[in-house]
Amino acid sequence: MKKSLQSSFLVITLCLASITAIVGCKGKGASLAIPTVEISQVVTGLKSTTVTVYGRNTVANIITENGICFSATNKTPTISDIKKTDTVGARWDINFTALVPGQTYYFRAYATNDAGTGYSDVLTVTMPATDAVPTGTVTTFAGSISGANGYAEGIGAAALFDGPQNISYNPQNSLLYVSDTYNNAIRTITTSAATATLNVSPVGYADGALNQARFYGPRGIAFDATGNAYVADLGNNVIRKISTGGVVSTLAGNTIPGYINDVATKAEFFNPTATVADASGNVYVADRSNNVIRKITPDGVVSHFSGYQAPAGYSQHTLPGYVDGDANTSYYNYPVALAMDAAGSIYVADNKNNAIRLVNSKGEATTFAGGLNYPKIIGSPTSIAFDAQGNMFIVDSNGRILEITNKKVLYVIAGAAGTSGLQDGVGAAARFSNPQSIAIDSQGNLYVADYNNNVIRKITVAVQ
Repeated sequence: MKKSLQSSFLVITLCLASITAIVGCKGKGASLAIPTVEISQVVTGLKSTTVTVYGRNTVANIITENGICFSATNKTPTISDIKKTDTVGARWDINFTALVPGQTYYFRAYATNDAGTGYSDVLTVTMPATDAVPTGTVTTFAGSISGANGYAEGIGAAALFDGPQNISYNPQNSLLYVSDTYNNAIRTITTSAATATLNVSPVGYADGALNQARFYGPRGIAFDATGNAYVADLGNNVIRKISTGGVVSTLAGNTIPGYINDVATKAEFFNPTATVADASGNVYVADRSNNVIRKITPDGVVSHFSGYQAPAGYSQHTLPGYVDGDANTSYYNYPVALAMDAAGSIYVADNKNNAIRLVNSKGEATTFAGGLNYPKIIGSPTSIAFDAQGNMFIVDSNGRILEITNKKVLYVIAGAAGTSGLQDGVGAAARFSNPQSIAIDSQGNLYVADYNNNVIRKITVAVQ
């Protein structure tokens, strides 16, 4: 009898232990967090009745459903309104059709699990009245129509380039400036397609008059309010200044590749690729191999502006990544180009992160468009420019020229991803081969440095 009671007690104990375990598991389930969700503020495919909207989970979590909910009347829509689901995943995009032209809609991304439903911020989209979209007409502006490389000055097709990498427009003299890579030259082009040599020299490093100065792989060029040029001299790891009087000087850097913030001659850069100047004369640098954005004051003092800094004793250029955050916790991966909008905010072509990043005056970085969560939206960005209306134009080196309007709608205005060639034409009929840079003149015309084709292309944009 005693043995039987002991056996019964053991069975009861095991049962209680099992019940406790089950209750414990339920308790853990009850503490499951409601999903945290984001909606992309940039949409694609917008026409009179269609639009594609993107959403994602921002924190890894178990979910059972995700999608986009929307309404034309409820400004904070929920899944009780109209919703469209997608395959459960970390990110999703949904194409909406049969919408009403001219109607304003409110969209929110959502994700659901046993704890509840999480919602993103609201995205407001007003449908256009027609299906007309911005479209680019592409022509070959300067360089051989066969794509032949070489070095020759001339008008239009009579000129020859060899790997034009960067193009910029100087509004002070209405000239386009081209960094012609394999000719180790800085060239100018008038808006009537006549080229001229600003500087051509053997690879080297020397300041002085333009006809005596030497560069080593000059890349991005930007201008201040008075027309002085700032050149990212990539191979020399320095930032050069070309005065309006034609004198070249070193603004910052000492030719040693590295990462040091200090006065001009002590500072070090590692393959700087782009510059942009603000209204106060500060110059910002895309320090590509250090994966940071640097700031240079007018008197040449260099400081960190945005991006993660390695601890002392570690190599800065080993720290690529993709993180939005403050000036010291954000990460970049191959930042190659910069642009500044009318408000003074800086935009970064973060190439290997497939993103356009927005950096405010405090150096805080956020993702403006694309990113590793939406890699196909932007592709591989290599250049950014703004027109007078605040529309952004982007070069995707995979073969496309993109526009993000001031209403955050993305359009492919020319070319096609994953295809290459030297073909003039309208919209998707045009072909580029590894396009690298874009500039906009005072009339709103676009110019593209079409690197592998050894030409400069011109694009006129119209709604059609």
